[in-house]
Amino acid sequence: MIKTVEFAENGNVLLIDQRKLPTKEIVNEYSDYKEVAKAIVEMVVRGAPAIGVTAAGGIALGVRAIETADIDVFKREYELILELLGATRPTAVNLFWAIERMRKLVNGNRFASVDDIKQAVYAEARKILAEDIVINEKMGFNGAELIKDGDTILTHCNAGALATAGHYGTALGVIKAAHISGKNIKVFADETRPRLQGANLTAWEMVKEGIDVTLITDSMAGYFMKMGKIDRIVVGSDRIAGNGDVANKIGTYSVAVLAKRHNIPFYVAAPMSTIDFDMPNGDGIPIEERNKDEVLYVMGGKRVTPEGVNIMNPAFDITPNDLVEAIITEKGVARKPFTESLGKLRNS
Repeated sequence: MIKTVEFAENGNVLLIDQRKLPTKEIVNEYSDYKEVAKAIVEMVVRGAPAIGVTAAGGIALGVRAIETADIDVFKREYELILELLGATRPTAVNLFWAIERMRKLVNGNRFASVDDIKQAVYAEARKILAEDIVINEKMGFNGAELIKDGDTILTHCNAGALATAGHYGTALGVIKAAHISGKNIKVFADETRPRLQGANLTAWEMVKEGIDVTLITDSMAGYFMKMGKIDRIVVGSDRIAGNGDVANKIGTYSVAVLAKRHNIPFYVAAPMSTIDFDMPNGDGIPIEERNKDEVLYVMGGKRVTPEGVNIMNPAFDITPNDLVEAIITEKGVARKPFTESLGKLRNS
């Protein structure tokens, strides 16, 4: 079982350093919430659900360091912790979902003491982690029903155990559940420039799971679709608007357009916490612009562009809901019109 995020017995946050994969499997230990925030920014941990779980752990670390018995003073310092963690990755809605859940925990209850609050915050962080694993397993088997024996599935970026608390994942959770169910499946993984999450992470996970995986460059996807090599596409998401518009790793929109052209089902797998019902459509989803060095250099090493070239590096794009066949969640599978089907799942 891949454990992306763990909480040590002493309360410290343990993260597998995804920047080092696949060549080194290193677990970093964090005792300071500011270091956890830095780890999120620098993509030691990435993937919307994993970011949410990690943020909850960071909040628990932050409250541990607050030295006051005055609840009002505590709450003021608590908000500063939430604010810092909330500034780390603007697109991943699970981050804000986790922060808001932790905020409501403190503001919505009356505790006898600051120590009671601290214990409750730590317990809630552990609860969020445990729930994430259960949710993703349910989602995986819901989505596995859409996969046929013999299918070859294309996926983009990494939406596996490494993008969640661990074990299943979102899009790769669907693939793993189909594999566990006894279906003979194969996977094509886009390498996913510029950070190569498909090459480094998805391929690593599939090899670990014993699932047949073929790595391709992003620009090869259309060719293999045209050649009839791809039966289905499953991706994850960092935020889904109420109408089913999907924000996911840059390049997802291109894959969805190609899928439409070749009549290949395009599925999105994400927990209900990734659906932003306050966002009516994808136009309002903030798109994170990352450091240009991610494009200038390959994995922080060799420079691949000349001096003086302009660089743009949006981390995500928006796939309109009309290109999405279905959205797979832990509560079930939503189909068009998504405004209605997602709303029903929300209330179920």
